[in-house]
Amino acid sequence: MASDTLTRIAPLAGAAPGGSGTGEDEPRPRRRGGDVNRIAGDRVSRGWMIAVTVAMIVATAYFLIPVLWLVVASTKSTGDLFSTPGFAFADFHLWDNLVALSTYDGGIFWRWGLNSVIYSVFGSVLTTLVSAVTGYALAVYRFRGRKVLIAIVLGSMLIPGTVIAQPTYVLLVGLGLNNTYAGLLLPALVYPFGVLLCYIYAQSSVPTELIEAARLDGAGEVRIFVSMGLRLMGTGLVTVLLFAFLGSWNSYLLPLLVLTDQELMPLTVGLTGWSQSSITIPGLQILTVVGSLVSIIPIAVVFLSLQRFWKSGVTAGGVRF
Repeated sequence: MASDTLTRIAPLAGAAPGGSGTGEDEPRPRRRGGDVNRIAGDRVSRGWMIAVTVAMIVATAYFLIPVLWLVVASTKSTGDLFSTPGFAFADFHLWDNLVALSTYDGGIFWRWGLNSVIYSVFGSVLTTLVSAVTGYALAVYRFRGRKVLIAIVLGSMLIPGTVIAQPTYVLLVGLGLNNTYAGLLLPALVYPFGVLLCYIYAQSSVPTELIEAARLDGAGEVRIFVSMGLRLMGTGLVTVLLFAFLGSWNSYLLPLLVLTDQELMPLTVGLTGWSQSSITIPGLQILTVVGSLVSIIPIAVVFLSLQRFWKSGVTAGGVRF
């Protein structure tokens, strides 16, 4: 009798809850609605990916087509520049054009290029340093009127540079700084966007606890800023440096107002003058084109050399050096 009881119970012992009693799990039927939602989601994501890809291609073409035309046009002679299609190569005269560019008017083009390097390199470094000090102070220290200063910095970003160009020129003339290097370098130090960006990066990447620990160890405020603040704000400083360099390299209105000596002009003002003079001097058209091509090389070099440092969030909130 005991063996009969075990025989009847054994099949039930291997049955899983909800199973068939055979001890094997039966495959559950798939939900049709889940498959439909997954397929619809795949279609939406694929469609969104295609739309983003097309938009990126259009944006890339928008920026690169003028550069392509500039490269093709720089290889042509003055006659071929107007007698051949814009994107069609003709006889190769790039070397001859570079020689003419270097010898025209005593090589004034390279003097303009040196001026642009001075204004952009020294100006961007000083601008980044001033922005870093100001943004760090606004983020770390608590003092009366701090929020008002932040609001003033934010509001000053709404004022176009063309609006303050004339007052800046009048101020520089009053100080006797017109037609000097300092007349262009000093106004560049005031960069509200850089101050705001450094303020944001300092808030997110410089821990208050780390500063207090450094103070307890006897470190001064300047040493804390140089040893810890600048290192932790590295990503933001590179971003400010790139924008400041690009803005200074492409600056036109203020140099046009402040400078009258041709030996002090940057490339933007000099090439614009050549473009205007090419109406009466036909040979200047091709020199303006070749000069424009040469003038974009430093910008490409700066961006390519600093792009590995330009990674958002790499040092944000970090405490290791």
